[in-house]
Amino acid sequence: MEEVEGRKGSSSGILKAAWLIALVTILSKIVGFLRDVVTAKYYGASIVSDAYFYAYQIPSFAIILLGGIGGPFHSATVAVFSKLIPDLDAKPSEFVNKLYNTFLVLSVFFFSMLGLVCYLFSPQIMGIIISNGTPELISLAALHLRIMTPVFIVGGIVGIYYGLLITYKKFMLPNFSPMVMSIVIIIAVCLAKEDNLGLVLAWATTVGAICQFLLQFPQIRKIGFRFKPNFNFRNNAELKSICELLIPAVFSSTIGQLHIYVDMFFTSSLREGAWTALGYANRIFQFPVGILVTAFLVPLFPLFTRLVAQKDYEGIKTYFNKGVGLLFFVAIPIIIGILTLGLDCVRLVFERGAFTYGDSLMVFDALLYLSFSIIPYVFRDSITRVYYAFDDSKTPFLIAASSIILKFLFNYIFISKLGWQIGGITLSTSLVTLYNAVALGLLMSKKVKMAYKDLFINLLKMILVGLVTLIVTYISVKLIGVYVHLPRTIFEIIRISLGSIEILVLYVALSWIFKVNYIGDMINRILSKLKRA
Repeated sequence: MEEVEGRKGSSSGILKAAWLIALVTILSKIVGFLRDVVTAKYYGASIVSDAYFYAYQIPSFAIILLGGIGGPFHSATVAVFSKLIPDLDAKPSEFVNKLYNTFLVLSVFFFSMLGLVCYLFSPQIMGIIISNGTPELISLAALHLRIMTPVFIVGGIVGIYYGLLITYKKFMLPNFSPMVMSIVIIIAVCLAKEDNLGLVLAWATTVGAICQFLLQFPQIRKIGFRFKPNFNFRNNAELKSICELLIPAVFSSTIGQLHIYVDMFFTSSLREGAWTALGYANRIFQFPVGILVTAFLVPLFPLFTRLVAQKDYEGIKTYFNKGVGLLFFVAIPIIIGILTLGLDCVRLVFERGAFTYGDSLMVFDALLYLSFSIIPYVFRDSITRVYYAFDDSKTPFLIAASSIILKFLFNYIFISKLGWQIGGITLSTSLVTLYNAVALGLLMSKKVKMAYKDLFINLLKMILVGLVTLIVTYISVKLIGVYVHLPRTIFEIIRISLGSIEILVLYVALSWIFKVNYIGDMINRILSKLKRA
């Protein structure tokens, strides 16, 4: 009985944390969208924006993929420190503080070396990655990369800070701080003169990354961590545990980054602005999906870690199915929205100033095929956290490493052989994401027999409900286009609003009729909150 009550309390706490994180993440994503709107207005999809986004993919490897929420440094910190800190209300012990300092020194050294290599060899690096690009594009991208090399050093530190804050259940600040970079970029671009915009994005990105560090540092000190350089690298069992989890995860993220570099190689042979368009499509994709994954997996990951330590495998199955099931349930209407209203959304958000209708079509083409990856994407990211909870980052690494061959093959077929444009890049991404999800899901049986049957039966119900919703909404949206004639912006707002309401009402109603799991719980929870209010 106590165990049941404990689980109910944990479930309620996770949902509460998820809602709070979702709100902050939504705010962060909105600010990120404003950054993209401003950038699109002043730069369009041009050689300058291409050069910046090509170059940014390398330092973003440190600040987002390695050091960001869900990155290896964050995940390794949570996995190890959550087991060493039994009392979250007490100051960290001297032992924990020394481990923190040793890990911090090691990460600063690693990222400094990485940044130095990128600074010294930026022309050669960009020349290899975008070898199909023009000399002007390669030279401009190399200059952007040099300016952004300090971001490497900040990346590892921010990742460790993220992990410590999450371990201490300080969920808000890690999810709030990414918007700092967006705010800095917005201010810089708006204040710059139109004839001097060339390198503004690169400088603003560097300053924004430093501001992320400065924002989190006082909270780390408040918790009780103090920076005293420690070089106890040898015979350090805890540091060894961190590295055993971290190194394969870093290689795994590196493999993930190689997917991006493969895309950069093939995209550089397409029309000018293609890489910029692909970046904007990813931003739109990450707006709802990033909120979902971050909101649910940030509080679930420490719970998975504790359940593994307690060998409560039934608890892992329960919370995994509940979390992923909810993610699936919300993901289906997002896919429907992209398929029916995606182009309207792209035009409404980006099409102004230097950003043209042709640019909007490029973005939507990429977004259309990318939408098919949402279901495998949320499953892959969720199951990966379970692997990390078992201190296993090798399996995700091996799966990711094997998928790089598929990524290159699909890109070659769709772009070089079939002559597709940007949609071929994102279709290959969706297929590779599906492969990763399936492989990770099957191999998890070596650790624990997950209860997938109920999860996927419900997913099948959701897909059938989604197909009916998609057909009805698609017809309605087309009819609005035939019979409603208004100025473009007003028309797009009306069509997006009506279409979104129709998707929501139809999907929820049909889910209720076909008794899809989660819908009853969600409605009861909303009604109880309304009664309380």
